[in-house]
Parts: sequence; structure tokens; C-alpha cells
Amino acid sequence: MTSTNSIATPRLSVLQGYSTNINPNEAVQELAVQIRQPQSKICLVFFSDEYDKKKLGKALQEHLPGLVVGCTTAGQLSSVGFQCGGISGVSFASDELIAVPYLIHPLSSLVEQIGVIAADAQDKISRLKLPAFGLLLVDGLSTKEELLTAALYRVLGDVPIVGGSAGDMLKFQKTFVYHNGELLSDAAIFTLFLTSLPFHVFKHQHFLPSTTKLVVTEAEPNERLVKEINGEPAAEAYARLIGIPVDKLNGTVFSQNPLMLRIKDDYYVRSIASVEKNGFLKLYCAINAGLVLTIGKGYSIQEGLEKNLLQVKQQIGEPAVIIGCDCIYRRLEMEAQGIDKNIGQLLAQNKVVGFSTYGEQFNSIHVNQTFTGVAIGGQS
Repeated sequence: MTSTNSIATPRLSVLQGYSTNINPNEAVQELAVQIRQPQSKICLVFFSDEYDKKKLGKALQEHLPGLVVGCTTAGQLSSVGFQCGGISGVSFASDELIAVPYLIHPLSSLVEQIGVIAADAQDKISRLKLPAFGLLLVDGLSTKEELLTAALYRVLGDVPIVGGSAGDMLKFQKTFVYHNGELLSDAAIFTLFLTSLPFHVFKHQHFLPSTTKLVVTEAEPNERLVKEINGEPAAEAYARLIGIPVDKLNGTVFSQNPLMLRIKDDYYVRSIASVEKNGFLKLYCAINAGLVLTIGKGYSIQEGLEKNLLQVKQQIGEPAVIIGCDCIYRRLEMEAQGIDKNIGQLLAQNKVVGFSTYGEQFNSIHVNQTFTGVAIGGQS
């Protein structure tokens, strides 16, 4: 089954497509028919981890010539809304857009690599004198997102960054980014976009801080573990604060009662992944002892998203495309509420293309349970 959604504008041509074919070569060929266009500057592709990695890499290199960037997912955002399995993609053609990808691999030496990337990126920005933003796709099981995002944003100055952590449909075994014919783990792709087209980088979440506060009194940041909260075993303290027995804690409960961290005047979600056997809480973000956190309380996902999309249009007019990185916890919550189809249609109507993530990046911060994205205009 295939579908295509073509949006042509005077300044920017965007072609979206998808395939649910389980054969990697055939799926990429079906996608290529939909999104191949003359003078394409970049193709973004998002795909299931079920595909044979070598066959998929070869097919992407063969059938989508030119610059191609992508990753495995926990589901896609495509022209049909929320998509499970298969592959989706989008191509961009414009005389007003330049895309420059940088591979960061291995992540153990990311600091040295980022220094080289920053020098090259700043040189291009200085010479071309164009506004810029960055798209970051990273191995979602690397636990390196915090360091990577903060380091990139720091050295690039005022270049806004959005991104997502690659997924594997909640298996939590191995995730990959795509670069030059290969699917790589322990890697990230940072793509610098330089453009005179209007764009707007944004962060959206459907949680507000409650009055329930807690202090992380013992943690292992590198392992993303919270050992104690308010001097008590972490899982017990958290369960008591939200009024639920420890043995009833699960993904649904975590998605409805996330932890929130205040940074300056804004709040960022720190989602809980699981309860470990020793009663520790495993998070999707690094966490430090001494931090004061708040339990988040949700409001209408659909109303919040509609409001955010309206704000995007107020910033740049009708977008030609929105590249979106949407947390898998948000999608699970939508499915539990039975609103995932409606939300998926809303996203498709607003030309969103992207994927369900294992975490999101926004400027210098790695977050959870958030929708980060960049809307690009070009209607006039």
C-alpha cells in the first residue's frame, strides 16, 4: 500500500510518501517513486527497525540518490497520520535551501568531533550569511543525548536545534541512524539547514507543573537512575506522591504523571521508563541528585496541539512542511485515550512528517514526552 502527498510552492517543493511493503528494496522503490524530484536538496527517511539493515542501506543509497538522512523509529508521522512499520519520507527542492549533514560516530568521542563540526558550520554560516537551524537524529539507546545536544548548541551559538532519538518499536534493543548507505548504532547525524525560507522552531508538551514537588536525594546520572526521592526509595516515594501502589506502576501511569524540571522560566518533561528490581526509577533522561522536580499534570492533547499549530502559522504563515519529532509516550497516551486517529489526521493535515521518538532535543536540552519540530514556509 502506498500513498503520496505533494505540496508545490513557488519557493519550495516538498514531496511526501510512504510504503508498508515488508521487502526493504521494494519499499524503498515505492517510496522513491513518490518523493523523487529534480534538484532535490535532501531526503529525510524514517523506517522500521524490522528491515534487514544491509539491504535497506543499499536500497536507500541506490534508489534515493543524493543526500539522504534518516533513522529507525517507534512509528512514523506521515501523510496518513500515525504509521506503524514500513517506511516514510520527504524530499525538499528549493534554490533557497542548503543542507549539510555531519556524521558523529562513535559517540564516545563526540566532543572532539563536535569541535570540527562547529568550525565548518560556522564558516558556512559566515560565508553564506543565511539563517540556520539544525536537525539532530541520534541513537536512542546511546544515553549520550544530553551531552551531545548541550555540546552542539553551545559551540554553534544561536543556531536553534530540534531532533529526536531513534527508536525500535519499544523493543529497547538497538536503534540506528542512516548515513551514506549504512545503518549505524552509537552514532548521530546532525544536519545543518541554511535557508532564506521562513522557518520556526518549536517545542510542545501537554503538561503543566502541579504543586506536588520532590527532591532527588540519590541518583546515578550516567545510568539515568533515581535511587532516592525525599530520602526514601525512589519507586515507593513516587508511588505515594501520585497515590498509586508500587505494584501498579507501569508505562501508562508514568505517561500520565511525568516528572518535570524547571530550567529558567520553562518546564521540561523527564519521563520515567521503568521500575528496576531494586526499587530504583529508570528515566529516559539523565538526572542528578539535588534536583527539585514537580509531578506534571496533563491537559487536552488535541486542544494543546491545535493551539500550538496555530501559533506556528502565526509565525510563518501556512507551512509547506513541518519536520516533527514526537515522543512515543505521547502516542501511547493518545492510543489509550482512543484519539490517536484524530491526532494523526490533524498532523497529516498540517503537513507534518517525522517519527515517534525515544526522546527529543530542543536547543541545548534533551527532553521526553514532548513534540519538537521545525515548520518551514515557502508559500509565497
